[in-house]
Amino acid sequence: MSSDRLHTAVAQPVPSTLVVNKVLKNTYALLSLTLLFSAAIAGLSIAFNWPHPGLVLTLVGYFGLLFLTSRFRNSGWGLILVFALTGFMGLTLGPIVSYYLSTIPNGHQLVMLAMGGTGIIFLGLSGYVLTTGKDFSFIAGFLFSGILVAFLAGLGAILFGIPALSMAVSAMFILLMSGLILYQTSQIVHGGETNYIMATVTLFVAIYNLFTSLLHLLGIFGDE
Repeated sequence: MSSDRLHTAVAQPVPSTLVVNKVLKNTYALLSLTLLFSAAIAGLSIAFNWPHPGLVLTLVGYFGLLFLTSRFRNSGWGLILVFALTGFMGLTLGPIVSYYLSTIPNGHQLVMLAMGGTGIIFLGLSGYVLTTGKDFSFIAGFLFSGILVAFLAGLGAILFGIPALSMAVSAMFILLMSGLILYQTSQIVHGGETNYIMATVTLFVAIYNLFTSLLHLLGIFGDE
């Protein structure tokens, strides 16, 4: 009896480790594919000079596709919807990048700096959690309230045209999205998130907002 209990105690963590490794593998594989797909859609948007869909359509499309992705996260439809969501976000990103490339003298440098900065931050923060195994679940409440405040402040900056508030929102989003990367990665590592589709969506949104916020701040600091 004691040997059976010992065997159970030793063997029990193994499936958990296998599940975590599987979720990590699937998440980063799907994240890579969605980033490439979104970049391709953004590239098409730039090449064909597609207009930005506008604030209302962007919010409806984003939250609508996000809801559907969450609703069907445990089925094959979830994979289709995650590409629909990230493709739509690439569609909204294209006109923003196109603006910097076509109207700002050093726009290409700003875009490359924002891309490089986003990559360094994401890889650095993810690597930190993966190597240390630190649990960042304690920042969940702060992230939720912070993102809500930043989102509402961002809407106010757009609707009322307040540059200073817009700059502050971009800085807030850089910090919040960095925290979201730490939080989501630790959730996967510690078994708090077992659905790789939703983990991918969270990390993709963090990377998207991190890139656009960095690009905005770089443009402001460059007096553009």
